[in-house]
Amino acid sequence: MVVVGLGPGGPGHVTTETVDTIARIPHRFLRTAVHPTAGVVPAATAFDDVYEAAGRFEDVYAEITRRLAASAREHGEILYAVPGSPLVLERTVTWLRSDPGLDVELVPAVSFLDLAWARLGIDPIEAGVTLIDGHEFETAAADVSGAVLVAHTHANWVLSEIKLSVDDPDGSFADMPAVVLHALGTPEEQVVRTTWSEIDRVLEADHLTSLYVPALAPAPGAGYVRFHRLARTLREQCPWDVEQTHRSLVPYLIEESYEVVDAIEALDPDDPASDEALIEELGDLLYQIEFHATIAEQEGRFSIEDVTAGIHDKLVRRHPHVFGTAGGRPVDADDVLANWEQIKRAEKGRASVFDGVAGSLPALSYAHHLQRKAAKAGFDWPDVAGALPKIAEEAAEIAAARAAGDSAATADEIGDLLFAVVNVARHLGVEPESALRAAATKFRRRFEEVERLALARGIDIDAASLQELDAIWDEVKRR
Repeated sequence: MVVVGLGPGGPGHVTTETVDTIARIPHRFLRTAVHPTAGVVPAATAFDDVYEAAGRFEDVYAEITRRLAASAREHGEILYAVPGSPLVLERTVTWLRSDPGLDVELVPAVSFLDLAWARLGIDPIEAGVTLIDGHEFETAAADVSGAVLVAHTHANWVLSEIKLSVDDPDGSFADMPAVVLHALGTPEEQVVRTTWSEIDRVLEADHLTSLYVPALAPAPGAGYVRFHRLARTLREQCPWDVEQTHRSLVPYLIEESYEVVDAIEALDPDDPASDEALIEELGDLLYQIEFHATIAEQEGRFSIEDVTAGIHDKLVRRHPHVFGTAGGRPVDADDVLANWEQIKRAEKGRASVFDGVAGSLPALSYAHHLQRKAAKAGFDWPDVAGALPKIAEEAAEIAAARAAGDSAATADEIGDLLFAVVNVARHLGVEPESALRAAATKFRRRFEEVERLALARGIDIDAASLQELDAIWDEVKRR
């Protein structure tokens, strides 16, 4: 297979070598006949029907590659003509060259880049220009700054999507200089200097249109895109990552969540250095989310874009007081929560107030969530005065079950006691999981100090009496 380029525009940019090659090879194919110099390839089969039938560009490239490979094997030698140069943003040529069964010869040609540099009056090496495919702008430009030339901007909707792919809340991108290059090397040539906000409005774009940005500002989210690519790379190339599944990652997801909680508990308002642990643990947790999304993407189920789009749209729906769809702002945080629950029930179509409470929550949090849901339905003590006596009542029932020698009833009553304690905590605005964790942490810290003092005083903690240890414990508490 011999691949020739038809140059960027007029016939004057088609090389003599290309013309001679076309004349020599009788079996000829055109990627598209919609090009100013397509006429220099007579009696050629064009693939414009593939563009019209396929829904995605990837499907177009795959079908063209399949047909060309079959024709090359049938005829022994064929000619394939592409716009511009065979080596500049020609995805079909890249795919053909990767086929070990094909011998692909490339004939050098003038590309649209040569005319672009001339019209812009720049040396792309000195200017450090990055070349980007317009259909991949959102990801390809995320970690790029400086001069950028964007190709395949073949329609105004493509330019619009490029513009809108940048999250620009403060409008800093709007006045960024840009140049729209159109039909270079033809009588219809236009070089329009404009701004970022106007790139999709200055002319009717087609397959001969490209975009130049002299100084692209770093895009918001550039760091996240870099991280997203790393997650994909690890999933594809690390043997351990490759073996993981959604289920196998559950312990790590839980572990990382608790480590975030530990880092939050360790935050010191007077010490900014304490933020470092939280930054690290939030990163570990974020990787778990990316990991699950990457697995799903490989399975063809969903992607991180589906995850972020879903949570974005849900938050907009559930904050009508912020986004202007509620007819007024809620009075306070309680109104916001009530509104949230009402919208949530309408969205989910749930039959029970408990629908949506995760059964895998830690027991204290599970009890807390169930009580909150029941309270929202009106099943609750009016205040803590009604909930507090239940603790003594449940404690008495534990004593009675124990005295009767009924171990099953004892366990049941202990559960009721814990549930009653959670209810009191809820009425007092205390999160029970955090409260118990803080108490356990305090106990650990104090007992570790008991161990330290015992060792310093030559006391064998394993052989010491309860009275000895209790005395040291009281000393630690006084300190």
